[in-house]
Amino acid sequence: MKSPHWSALIEGMLEAVLLVDPLQLRIVAANRSAHDLLKLSDQALLNKPVVELAAAPEDIFFWEDVAAGLSDNIFSETLLQRADGSIIQVERRVTLVRIDLNTSLFVLAIRDHSAQRQVENELEKLIAELRATLESTADGILVTDLDGAIRSYNHLFAELLSLPEELLTQRDDPAIYAWMDRCMVDASHYAERLGTIRRSPLLEATDVLILRSGKILERVTLPQYARGRPIGRVYSYRDITLRLANEARLQLASKVFESSTDAIFITDAEQKIVTTNPSFERLTSYTEREMLGLTPRDFFSETSNSEQVQLMLERLEAQGYCEAELWNRRKNGHAYLCMISLVRVQDENGKTMHYIGFFKDRTESHTANKKIEELAFSDVLTGLPNRLLLSERIKQSINYASNQGSSFAVLFLDLDHFKQINDSMGHHFGDKVLIEVTERLKKCVRQVDTAARLGGDEFVLLLHQADASGAEICARRVLEELKAPFTIDGMHFTVTSSIGVALYPDDGESMDELIKNADSAMYHVKERGRSDFRFYQRQMNIGLLSRMKIDHAMRQALEHNQFRLHYQPLVNLDNDRLFGVEALLRWNDKDLGEVSPARFIPIAEETGVIVAIGNWVMHSAIAQAALWHQQGHKLSISVNVSALQFQQSDFVENIAQALHEAALPPDRIELELTESILIRDVEETLKRLQALAELGVKMSIDDFGTGYSSLSYLKRFPISKLKIDRSFIMNLPGDESDIAIVTAIISLAHALKLRVIAEGVENAEQRDFLASLNCDELQGFLYSPALSASEFEQAYLPLAAKAVRRV
Repeated sequence: MKSPHWSALIEGMLEAVLLVDPLQLRIVAANRSAHDLLKLSDQALLNKPVVELAAAPEDIFFWEDVAAGLSDNIFSETLLQRADGSIIQVERRVTLVRIDLNTSLFVLAIRDHSAQRQVENELEKLIAELRATLESTADGILVTDLDGAIRSYNHLFAELLSLPEELLTQRDDPAIYAWMDRCMVDASHYAERLGTIRRSPLLEATDVLILRSGKILERVTLPQYARGRPIGRVYSYRDITLRLANEARLQLASKVFESSTDAIFITDAEQKIVTTNPSFERLTSYTEREMLGLTPRDFFSETSNSEQVQLMLERLEAQGYCEAELWNRRKNGHAYLCMISLVRVQDENGKTMHYIGFFKDRTESHTANKKIEELAFSDVLTGLPNRLLLSERIKQSINYASNQGSSFAVLFLDLDHFKQINDSMGHHFGDKVLIEVTERLKKCVRQVDTAARLGGDEFVLLLHQADASGAEICARRVLEELKAPFTIDGMHFTVTSSIGVALYPDDGESMDELIKNADSAMYHVKERGRSDFRFYQRQMNIGLLSRMKIDHAMRQALEHNQFRLHYQPLVNLDNDRLFGVEALLRWNDKDLGEVSPARFIPIAEETGVIVAIGNWVMHSAIAQAALWHQQGHKLSISVNVSALQFQQSDFVENIAQALHEAALPPDRIELELTESILIRDVEETLKRLQALAELGVKMSIDDFGTGYSSLSYLKRFPISKLKIDRSFIMNLPGDESDIAIVTAIISLAHALKLRVIAEGVENAEQRDFLASLNCDELQGFLYSPALSASEFEQAYLPLAAKAVRRV
């Protein structure tokens, strides 16, 4: 609800301002500037989800970050959609503000950024015009600063130096310089000369560069000035190959020819080999005499690579040079991998004189690289692609899908209860299970798809060109395949899995987004019973982030002692006298305000932090009971116990130690146990309950009737009381079904010689009806809500021996 204080504050601001609820992300207040900016009528923004203002998909993820508490002060640019459909560029700042002890808000300040964006667009246009001028020159141009950092180059420069595609699409100065070094025949002289130029900012120079491709370039170097001072250099490159005498070129080639470690051959204009160098014979075992008159096609073509050789020769004719990696055979028949380069040599009139080929053995490096690649891209245990290879496959799918306007699916798969297999049978047995799971997953995907293992029992299936229907078919196939019985080392068992599905591009446009969202969908399957699949929905992330935020806040609250206990009176129905209290956990967070136990307890149970919280509650309740006992108040305190806490091996020992340290009689503590605790591993549970009974601690069954209980278990367990769940009390005495259930529970309890307490009693009619059924004890708002220790002492301890006044 909009507060007048907030309204007055934000209405006085020039910027558009929205106030947003931090948990629901709904707008609770907006000033007139915000309505004017978005062209909306007054009050139109109230209670509107803030994500509905987004004009770009990225904004959804922005609010997910905000909901996750990644920052309490976020500044960014974004697009907003006005009521008339127009889109505006804005700057915004989101700040978390604490209003009071229980309330906090996000303050969202927005400023129209359209005018600045227009100026930036004009600047971009000017830069584009300058770029066009640079491209129009007849020379290759390279512009650097005084330190050699590349500021720009044109297309002709890239063409003259034959820069590979990957260097044209990314900014990598060291890689470009390294490529230029490799292009030079005399790389050391080239590097020395370049160093001289860089050390002399005002130097003007002209150099001749001889490239391994056969080109000869003239490089003119000039300083670049701004306001009379040198700020960088401009290098212009011109191809002068045709200007040089063929004899000089051949003389230079002959020096390299004899001494090179590369295998080199020279052909005539018809591509017939006229000579080879010594390295050629060392690599191939063929002498120069044996090679005379053969062509590169004759030498390199085999059935396996004849098409590749044909494409290589076509590129040679079209471009004057070509490179390829192909397999060939030595004279003795042994195969080897070679990297071959062919260059066409022309005279000053453009007529072909010779072809030069050079190649080197790459077999060892290829074998080593293949082994490294296998280790780098494969999971060691299963042989499936790992995260690294999966990343490459997903990038390929993204490129294909974006170009074709198609989609693909990512399935995140997690085995159910796999930890129990490892814990009970050992990791060696678990590895065998994972290998068998891998074989079954391979049957569920096509050859074009990818099944990868991320680690542990987590797998990802990448379905190429798949829509929602295809993803569903695959998910059901996986579930069915895994449900078939496993037999390993003579043991028969079943493995199930939970699967989350994300689709490109609706659920993410990168690998991280798709896997994160598929994982989120899988998490929701786990929450709802496992052994199923579910498609991702956007609200999942906000819900998951909210749970993560609460989980983190709980751990901080535990560490900084921010939890507290309140106590609700327990009343004997025969005389309305107070005989005990139930300890109830309460939590007020500095950012989240007062958080309901119904909200944070389930999350604590999911994450396991309930054990630490439960131990804190137990020790705090025992300490408070001991204090009242020392003051002469003979009150019992009931404490709720979670299933996970009860399952801890040292549960009984911890209670015994806490009672001993507090010098509290054990019968002053009553543990409230849920039915789910009692029916899990009955024999172990019975041993633990008997140990607690021998200790002297009383025990009751909490929320009786909402779960499953066996009468035989109730008879065996040392339980002294049943608590009727509030859901059966709230509609008494008007609901016939609740009357029947409550009557049956009370009769059953008395037949088993157990006492009965009803919780949630709020009015006299409920109290009188329960009295008519001979219910033993009550608690509820009819007598009192849960109070802090000091409030309880002031209101009730003086009355402990008297009847309790009803509210």
